[in-house]
Amino acid sequence: MVADAQRHGGAPGPERAEGPEDRKPQSDEARSAFTPPLGLPLPPPPEEEHPTSEFALPTGLAPEPPPEPEGSAFAPPGGRQPEGTGRGRAGSFPAFTPPNGIPAVRLSKEQPWQDRMRTMLRMPVGDRPVPERAERHEDESGPAVPRVLDISLRIGELLLAGGEGAEDVEAAMFGVAHAYGLDRCEPTVTFTLLSVTYQPSLVDDPVTASRTVRRRVTDYTRLSAVYRLVDDITSDDIEITLEEAYRRLADIRRNRHPYPGWALTLAAGLLSGSASTLVGGGWLVFLAAAAGAMLGDRLAWLASGRGLPEFYQFVAAAMPPAAMGVTLVLVHAEVRPSAVITGGLFALIPGRALVAGVQDGLTGYYITASARLLEVVYLIVGIVTGVLLVLVVGVELGAGLKADESLGTAYRPVTQIVAAMLLALAFCIMLQQERSTVLAATLNGGVAWIVYGALHDVGEISPVAATAVAAGLVGLFGQLLSRYRYASALPYVTAAIGPLLPGSATYFGLLGVAQGDLNAGLGSLTKAVALALAIAIGVNLGGELARLFLKRPTVEAETGERRAAKRTRGF
Repeated sequence: MVADAQRHGGAPGPERAEGPEDRKPQSDEARSAFTPPLGLPLPPPPEEEHPTSEFALPTGLAPEPPPEPEGSAFAPPGGRQPEGTGRGRAGSFPAFTPPNGIPAVRLSKEQPWQDRMRTMLRMPVGDRPVPERAERHEDESGPAVPRVLDISLRIGELLLAGGEGAEDVEAAMFGVAHAYGLDRCEPTVTFTLLSVTYQPSLVDDPVTASRTVRRRVTDYTRLSAVYRLVDDITSDDIEITLEEAYRRLADIRRNRHPYPGWALTLAAGLLSGSASTLVGGGWLVFLAAAAGAMLGDRLAWLASGRGLPEFYQFVAAAMPPAAMGVTLVLVHAEVRPSAVITGGLFALIPGRALVAGVQDGLTGYYITASARLLEVVYLIVGIVTGVLLVLVVGVELGAGLKADESLGTAYRPVTQIVAAMLLALAFCIMLQQERSTVLAATLNGGVAWIVYGALHDVGEISPVAATAVAAGLVGLFGQLLSRYRYASALPYVTAAIGPLLPGSATYFGLLGVAQGDLNAGLGSLTKAVALALAIAIGVNLGGELARLFLKRPTVEAETGERRAAKRTRGF
């Protein structure tokens, strides 16, 4: 600047002060929009650039502690509940779902699928384990939901039509759906209607399918085949696709019964003859009871072929045995007519449906239990109607039937044990059981009669209590045998309770009503009902006791043991 001033002929000097003309406002083009107005101090320049993320924690806020794993109400973890959740004591569990989700849980696989699926059904929906293996479908789009639900319903239909309990039917349906990747399923059984609901997620609409059971066929061979199919589907060692499962199910439906019709008729005669021998009859009584039962079986087949309801089939089947007993009295044969009629009733009393109804009620399926018990009532009314029609005619014709006659007074332990085993064998044939299960069921029936005879005849214990104990042993052995063979317990239980059925009490009750002695008749019928309930409760209790000897399925979680919740406490 000095050089410039000297170059222009000026001397250097102090700077000139600004005048009023220098403070005039500048134009908008000369002034920046970010320049602070006059009179305001300039902001200090930034020391360094510190770029921050918009997800960074703001200043003054503490980081969130890591979430505690969720526990179970019956097995709380060892941590302490955060404050403000209402459960601050040590060892309590969070009252909310943690952000990282519920810990993965899985069910131990050492037990049969019946026990594992029953354990899962009794757990809350939110605590059930997810599928334990890869989903069985060819592409990555997920399982074929409609087809999985359909095959679950078809399997449940065969089990329910075969007389299986509601809880076991639901366990089979749930096991099939769970094996094919549908973990959020809810099966429902109401005696004649089966339904299953699958909800993909909490925001998706549920998918529901249903199926009606209109025809019931007693075929325990088919029942065992369905159990093997479900066992293979739920097994980790065998890979069964949906196509193969459908093919095997179709083969099961097409399979013929293992015993022809004439064999069933002979089995009915053997059953009635053995029952008459069991209550004190001889060879003539055996033959008369067998002839009446076979004639009644043929009449029932004829009524069934004509499309008549099952009620009228039981009416037709109950009339020939009663007519045979009345005829022997009218011809003055030296036989005991009560033994003949009692033997015919043994083949008709619906013990299988009664046991299933009581079992459903004890396991909490009250709607299905009510329907089954109502079915039993209708069938028994049909038997009562058929027998009463014949007894009333016999009384009018002067047949010397005695309502106070006693049965089974002769002490013939060997003969009665053999008769009990033959009765159980005949039941096995009538129930269309597999030949591999006939021997075990026959021996189980003999053991039941030995226990009953030892308690009632030798120990002089009440017949109701003796029946309950014997039925309990039948249920215990049947459940253990079914777990040993990974099959249903019905083939080992239903035929074995045959010798314990209250045939004589039912006959004397009906005879008392026919002769007008209502007090004696109702007393005998009440005894028959008590014996029937003792059988049903004993079988169920024996099955539950069997699970005490079996290893209980446990639910394992990554955070420790996680026990199943209780179903209900009655309130």
